[in-house]
Amino acid sequence: QVQLVESGGGLVQPGGSLRLSCAVSGKIFSIYPMGWYRQAPGKQRELVAIITSGDNTNYADSVKGRFTISSNNAGNTVYLQMNKLKPEDTAVYYCYYPPYNYWGQGTQVTVSS
Repeated sequence: QVQLVESGGGLVQPGGSLRLSCAVSGKIFSIYPMGWYRQAPGKQRELVAIITSGDNTNYADSVKGRFTISSNNAGNTVYLQMNKLKPEDTAVYYCYYPPYNYWGQGTQVTVSS
């Protein structure tokens, strides 16, 4: 049984930073590809960033230059470093593993003064 467990969310002031983690438990062939999505209240879930190999990444236009997706050397954790956070980044953030259609439980990020 493969599970994705997110952590690292919280309350931060505008301009601040957070780092989200998505830990994968269980056996998978490869941690790639892995994506981060987010869903704000009343809005559809949207793709934030995706990593398809150690150095191949893509980002939503709204987060380019502020967010960075990466993975660890052990190949069992994917991170989302979020800098220069804005109130509009407030949402529940989910990691998603497309090969098995697995979603994590989500972690709340709130950007507010």
